[in-house]
Amino acid sequence: MTRPVAEGTPPDAILLGFARVLRKAGVAVTPDREATYLRAVATLDLGDRAATYWAGRATLCSSPDDFPRYDRAFEAWFKPPEEQRPGEVTNVRAEPSRNLLGTGQGAPDETEEGEVIRAGASEQEVLRHRDVAELSRAEKSLLATMFASLPRPEPTRRTNRTVPARRGSIDARRTMRAQLAHLGEPAQLRRRHRTVKRRRIVVLIDVSGSMRDYADALLRLAHHWAGSGHPVEVFTLGTRLTRVTRALHQRDAELALVDAGDTVPDWSGGTRLGESLKAFLDRWGRRGTARGAVVVVCSDGWERHDTTLLAEQMQQLAALAHKVVWVNPHAGKAGYLPIQAGIVAALPHLDALVAGHSLHTFAKVAGVVDRA
Repeated sequence: MTRPVAEGTPPDAILLGFARVLRKAGVAVTPDREATYLRAVATLDLGDRAATYWAGRATLCSSPDDFPRYDRAFEAWFKPPEEQRPGEVTNVRAEPSRNLLGTGQGAPDETEEGEVIRAGASEQEVLRHRDVAELSRAEKSLLATMFASLPRPEPTRRTNRTVPARRGSIDARRTMRAQLAHLGEPAQLRRRHRTVKRRRIVVLIDVSGSMRDYADALLRLAHHWAGSGHPVEVFTLGTRLTRVTRALHQRDAELALVDAGDTVPDWSGGTRLGESLKAFLDRWGRRGTARGAVVVVCSDGWERHDTTLLAEQMQQLAALAHKVVWVNPHAGKAGYLPIQAGIVAALPHLDALVAGHSLHTFAKVAGVVDRA
């Protein structure tokens, strides 16, 4: 596959550069579609120009209206060098490696492909540990494509139902039946073990003004978890409770977040954690949603009202749920102390208080939920 970029440029940088050019041409290329494009091309022969063309057209275009723009951008970006006219390459080499290396200066200067790949990996590793509230718009766009690399928690629970097995406790009934079939003669011991069922995950995300810089990333994390097929329920907390589970079960992350944003009426508003939790327990929690579930509360703990109600609701939530995990974006920062009124009220009823301000901490949150 020929391309108008410097030798040694990583394939991901070339493909993401094409996606950037396509976006500038007027095609609505989202980070989620970029990630799908990379996965599609990874299964093909990178030297097959036709396969690369159809992979991009199937994943990057959202309607037939995009096809003419796509064709023009593809021909310009992937045109063989011998067919290019003077100055043509410059016009289409728009940020081929910005998404990987965090720079807008076209192809990297390194001639060794290994050095370029290491530089890109190093930049991504640094970004994984960065506080999402401190990222620029371009860095947040790159971070959005990296959510697919996070683990998905899939907590389970043992049920009372048993099935035949080679190992486990002795199944007295089946053993006796086997002996009767042999006219009372000793028979091989029959064994059984308890089956395993998926445990529900409930995510409660604070979308108040104090959580404005983290709410988008936390909703994106909940969308990633829901994409595994595991039972996941998602609600937002603010001045009221809003269920956004249906919106976040869409495959496209950008569309899911837009629909969730349209559903939530109190985005970046006040904080009424106690009242919101009471609404959740009254309408959903006691009716089965929270029973035996792993409940993940994502909030900084700022409560504008009396925390007595919050403490009461957290106590009831802990009695219903299997585990209650509180994700605080400030918990992982140097000098943090759990002195906020909401955190102080909730802390006695928590199974874990964990940090949640970066991609690295999000992976740890998934591990905590999975082990629950």
